[in-house]
Amino acid sequence: MEYKHFNHEHNLAILELPPPAGAATATNGIHCSGCRTPISGSAYACRECNFFLHLECGNANRAMEHPSHELHHLTLLPYPTYSAGAFVCNACGAPGSSFSYCCPLCEFDLHVRCALSPPIISHRAHRHELSLTYGLPYPQAKASSSPNACGICHKLVDNNYWSYSCGLCKFQLHTSCATPEMVPVSYQADGGAGNAAAAAAQPGSSQNGSKPAEVEDQVLATQLELMRLQHELELSHQLAKMMASVNLSSLV
Repeated sequence: MEYKHFNHEHNLAILELPPPAGAATATNGIHCSGCRTPISGSAYACRECNFFLHLECGNANRAMEHPSHELHHLTLLPYPTYSAGAFVCNACGAPGSSFSYCCPLCEFDLHVRCALSPPIISHRAHRHELSLTYGLPYPQAKASSSPNACGICHKLVDNNYWSYSCGLCKFQLHTSCATPEMVPVSYQADGGAGNAAAAAAQPGSSQNGSKPAEVEDQVLATQLELMRLQHELELSHQLAKMMASVNLSSLV
């Protein structure tokens, strides 16, 4: 079975990549071309180009609506359009230089894996279910704005970024600490709970337990055109500054 991804010229095949050898922190030397993190197990691959994608990175929708940014749609970009060639994720605060969900109007950016974080999880570190909190600008974060220590690493949780929390116990986890051992929870129409972890392996699905809203092509095209114009404006501004400095130096 082959798969065509918009960011690669060749068809991709699903391969089983070898697991890391040795210590738990070791890697097999292969990294995902979408999120730049180590990759093993089932993955999309082009051996000819050493291009690899996690299933969730390869299946991520080209555009989505996300509850953390209700003003505008987010567009999946293969690389940042900022002049620095990088972005800072509004979810975790870590930099990125590859795939991101972006709102160019607000300069709002999310790693793909952060954007697909499940809204409710269970975790061995706490007896209650934990809810994803979107940081201080959001109502659920304002209620407990004082920073708590992460229940796993015991470092303070920066409430400007996302975390998993239990409001009853004032218990918080960094999203990065929760991710390795979390179990996503999805609620069905009859009120029952089920495991949504397998959803990311299906094309066009997400780990949120539901499919992100698709955006019409016209909206996507408009956002991409706005990003192109923004990039051209930044280049024109930099060129004008360079010309001005050259003209001033010629007068000296």
